[in-house]
Amino acid sequence: MPPHLPVQSSRSRSDNDAVSSLSTVRRRRISAAAGAAIVAAALGASIVTAPVGAAPVAVNPNPARQAAATSVSGTVPGTNCPLFPANNYWRTPIRGAKVHRRSKQWVRAIGGGKLHPDFGPSFGEQAIPYGIPFNVVRNAHSKVRVTFDYDDESDHVRYPLGSDIVLEGGPGAGGDRHAIIVNADTCTLYETWATERRGSRWHAGSGAVWDLRSNALRPREWTSADAAGLPILPGLLRYDEVRAGKVKHAIRFTAPVTRDRFIWPARHRAGATDSAGYPPMGARFRLKKSFSLAGWSRDARVILKAMKRFGLVLADNGAAWYFQGTSDERWPVALVSELKQIPARSFVAVATAGMKIRPWSGRARRP
Repeated sequence: MPPHLPVQSSRSRSDNDAVSSLSTVRRRRISAAAGAAIVAAALGASIVTAPVGAAPVAVNPNPARQAAATSVSGTVPGTNCPLFPANNYWRTPIRGAKVHRRSKQWVRAIGGGKLHPDFGPSFGEQAIPYGIPFNVVRNAHSKVRVTFDYDDESDHVRYPLGSDIVLEGGPGAGGDRHAIIVNADTCTLYETWATERRGSRWHAGSGAVWDLRSNALRPREWTSADAAGLPILPGLLRYDEVRAGKVKHAIRFTAPVTRDRFIWPARHRAGATDSAGYPPMGARFRLKKSFSLAGWSRDARVILKAMKRFGLVLADNGAAWYFQGTSDERWPVALVSELKQIPARSFVAVATAGMKIRPWSGRARRP
């Protein structure tokens, strides 16, 4: 799905949150009717039929290296680069955050009875595991010029794309075709959406670049490779961190219909409604403290604990409660099936306005 479509709108500030109010934006949009259809289909959907971001993982883009990759908590596997600073929004616990006054409305509006892991083993025609892959390169890797559909909201630098880079979905895939690449020498994160090679040239829907050592956000109203204008990599669940027993960051997820607003640290909106009963981009949700971990497997408990401590961040439009992870052949089928049993009603939206220190920075204070 495109991260945005041209739409004319004029909006005011909403409730107590800082939100987008510019009149002309480009964004990914799903109508309320289409969103309802996605919810209905997703209730019984398998990984194979996942309508949003179902695709791959590869570090260095060799899957064999990915299987051997280890990481230190808070760093990108295969590098010494941080997954943004320790005080970044993605890495800040929200266990003490107050429940948002619209929590019940937002949870109900998202729909869907249970969460759905948007990653796992490969089935059918897909050659690589489902999930979103990431690649690690060095300075010596060649860089290319990329043209963009959403040129005015993309970062115009040379991107380290090439035939060795694994795209979401693998060779010849359709869908979002995200490219996520980390330069281990400079700790630069490159992310593109709808990435394709056209002859000798590269093209993408949009592209964004981050310094992984910085808390700087994108310009206000700018998209990224994600509809919320956020980086994708820090919100991906990784198998290596689950096995290490340490998931210390929030996890990105999708909702079928979102409000035409965004709240910090999101920078971009992609909503189909102005109703305050729908969550805006950047909304954060937490698994209830009362949710029992008894009876869950060891790996599932690691993930559930992260959902209690760091929560989920609404980053894109898509099927209800689909949460994303890396493409990794090691994801056990049993764990993926188990994670499909997490009830959506056990989540609450939390108030995050007090976490913001500066509007242009992802640095956060603990609530």
